[in-house]
Amino acid sequence: MQITPVEDLHTIVLNAPVGICILDAATLTCEIVNDKFLEIAGKPHEAISGKFYWEPFAEVRPYYEAALNDVVKYGNPYQANEAELMLIRNGKEELIVVTFVYSPIKNNEGKVTKVTVWVLENTTQVTARLKIEESAAELQAMNEEMAATNEEMAATNEELEAANDELAAVNEEMAATNEELEAANEELAAVNEELAATNDELVEARDNIQRSEKLFRSIAVNIPNSVIIVIDRDHRYVIIEGDLMDKLGYDKKDYEGKHPTEIGQAERYLASKHLYDRMMGGEKFSTERKAATGESYLVHFVPLKNERGEVDTGLIMAIDISDIKKAEEESAKLAAIVQSSDDAIISKTLESVITSWNASAERIFGYPADEIIGESIYKLIPHDRRDEEPRILERLKSGERVEHFETKRVTRDGRLLDVSLSISPLKDAQGNIIGLSKIARDITEKKLDETRKNDFIGMASHELKTPLTSLNAIIQVASAKLKHNDDRYLASAMEKAGIQVKRMTRMINGFLNISRLEAGKILVEKQPFDIGELINEIVEETNFIVTTHTISLRGSGPAIISADRDKISSVLSNLISNAVKYSPKGQVIQISYKIDDEQALMSVRDEGIGIEPQDIDKIFNRYYRIEADHTRHISGFGIGLYLSAEIVKRHGGEIWAASESGKGSTFFFSLPVA
Repeated sequence: MQITPVEDLHTIVLNAPVGICILDAATLTCEIVNDKFLEIAGKPHEAISGKFYWEPFAEVRPYYEAALNDVVKYGNPYQANEAELMLIRNGKEELIVVTFVYSPIKNNEGKVTKVTVWVLENTTQVTARLKIEESAAELQAMNEEMAATNEEMAATNEELEAANDELAAVNEEMAATNEELEAANEELAAVNEELAATNDELVEARDNIQRSEKLFRSIAVNIPNSVIIVIDRDHRYVIIEGDLMDKLGYDKKDYEGKHPTEIGQAERYLASKHLYDRMMGGEKFSTERKAATGESYLVHFVPLKNERGEVDTGLIMAIDISDIKKAEEESAKLAAIVQSSDDAIISKTLESVITSWNASAERIFGYPADEIIGESIYKLIPHDRRDEEPRILERLKSGERVEHFETKRVTRDGRLLDVSLSISPLKDAQGNIIGLSKIARDITEKKLDETRKNDFIGMASHELKTPLTSLNAIIQVASAKLKHNDDRYLASAMEKAGIQVKRMTRMINGFLNISRLEAGKILVEKQPFDIGELINEIVEETNFIVTTHTISLRGSGPAIISADRDKISSVLSNLISNAVKYSPKGQVIQISYKIDDEQALMSVRDEGIGIEPQDIDKIFNRYYRIEADHTRHISGFGIGLYLSAEIVKRHGGEIWAASESGKGSTFFFSLPVA
């Protein structure tokens, strides 16, 4: 395990000889502050860290708030040299001299996201310089005074010849004083050189930190779900930071500066002491730990060395990897599901290169994974269907959903398969489409079964229609002969037999029409006719046959549309028949129609058992019947509504239903007028 640049940077910031405070640009909240800054400010850590910057520095806010706001707004640094500040330090008002810089930190778009405050206290240096300047002034005054004295002594030299020895002694003393002053000046020059060197070091440190600001910001923002602990050689807590502190039971105020045994953590400490010892012995390592609450943590132990290469502190970083562990488990489960699926599951790039291939894909298409991965998906697509691939890709790129569809694919040995294909986009973390996932189900046998079934239905219906036609003719002849017969039972029996033959005829015609639909042979022969007249005919016929319900018609006047009259008649008859079957005796069946310039709208409403919400979207499917205790006694094959829906669709119309369980249903269909 190696120390990262951010760990070095964090150590530099906290141990820098210059005061450093890092602010969030949006809120001016102090995020990081080092001990040197706290020392200069004369305030405790909790008074500044996490606080609005001007809260602890209210006394200087009027003078420098505008400058700080300009740094955030315009992104230009601000520097104040040897500024005199009246601060409340350690509870007392005190005048200090500082040099400080507001330095902006920008993101990749050039927006200021952080502001670093650099502070160097110059009080001692400025005071020393002022004293030097004062001493120099005093020395200058003394020199001037001595020069005047020399002039006076020269003027009175003759009179004071007797005192020459004394004056010589005085001169010697003054020479010694001058030497002392020169030595003091040299010492002051050395101090100035030392200060200049210190300033150079601070400038270099500032430049180094500025070069690392971008990296520091990136790491500070991108270490979520972690806690960072720094301990000294005696295993005392030095620093505790991170968004997992509360979750893991750490409190800065109670922990920092204390030994684990001092805060009731003896048992936890003894369990981890051997890890601390390894780290303080210079070993870098990582380990996974599991919390009692089930979370998984990756814990890094990093020894930190001083300038002499000695380990004096240790960095412990715990990162919550529960989501990663869960994702790994989910990924393993997903991989198992993909491999065990009966369907072929294939992924590919946007360039149609296959990137994954499960066992069912090998079974269905015949290619082993090591042979097909890296090849083009076009190896599976017949030549006459190769336009499907680019069309699907364009739809997915434009954000459209591609519903599953049936198509054909080719196997390794050249066989054509009928497949049901589902396609989904594969996206990266930013939501960009980077590939496609395909699920292919072999429906060859299903298609063959459907073909056999449709062939059988068509054949059986056709064979049944011939004797039924003969039977209908016989019943009609018998009914005509019994019309004036006194035996009313035989006449009634023939009438009922005729009704049953009509029902059987409609059922057989329905099966034949389904067979024709599947074969694409059902034709819609449109011609103008009055839909109102057709509905009246059907209502009259129904009233003659059905005596258990009241058939009510709403709508009058001519309503001319262009459609296949026989097929629309079949749709209306089927909807009315269903309304009768699914509503109690004595109820009203309401039939309505209206027409405007664009479409004709018809509806059939009953007061019956209604349809459950989960069934209403399926009732137009082929052979679908609602399975419930109250519908088991109702006859039918589930083809009427399917056939009606297909007829309406082939007329360019729509069909739908509205219902509430226990309160009846209304079936609507619309047809274009022209």
